[in-house]
Amino acid sequence: MIRVGLTGGYATGKSFVAAEFERLGCRVIYADKLGHEVLLRSGEANIPVQVLFGSKVLSANGDIDRKALAEIVFQNPDLLQRLTAIIHPAVYRLEQHLVEQYVKADPRAIIFTEAAILIETGRYKTFDRLVVTYCSEETQIARGMKRDHLTRQEILDRLARQMPAAEKRRYANYVVNTDRQKDETAAQVRVIFEELRAFASQ
Repeated sequence: MIRVGLTGGYATGKSFVAAEFERLGCRVIYADKLGHEVLLRSGEANIPVQVLFGSKVLSANGDIDRKALAEIVFQNPDLLQRLTAIIHPAVYRLEQHLVEQYVKADPRAIIFTEAAILIETGRYKTFDRLVVTYCSEETQIARGMKRDHLTRQEILDRLARQMPAAEKRRYANYVVNTDRQKDETAAQVRVIFEELRAFASQ
């Protein structure tokens, strides 16, 4: 079994690349999806978050309103830190449970974790290999405007708050340029997959 981190900046094609690795037979854990799961009523973080924030983060049907939660914490660094201290350990435990299941099914599994800030949090150090996606800023802007219906300036503001793409690439074992056509991106993924498969078989 090998663990692989997959990360990259905003709108750099992480989801497409993750899906391609999954199509080739890799197991992919999506950190954002786990973040959603731990906030569900059955999730480990649900009650602690309600205790911390109260009813103002609940929707009409009693679920945690992630948008309302985000609006509160991004205006308050202290609350953001306290929320992170609740959610991240819960996500990590859920991730570890999935890893155990995948390894039990296949001891030579290639297991990816796709997440936006693996480098910034230092989690990249826990993986055997790190894949970083990147593309030009203009491509990021075009994708963001189309996908998220943001203005050019809103995307530029978001990019300004992220680690620069060139710096992210310095941490990578493998880099995937997603500026190209999807079939060309998929070809890059295939080359990396073959190297990872050989590594996993050692």
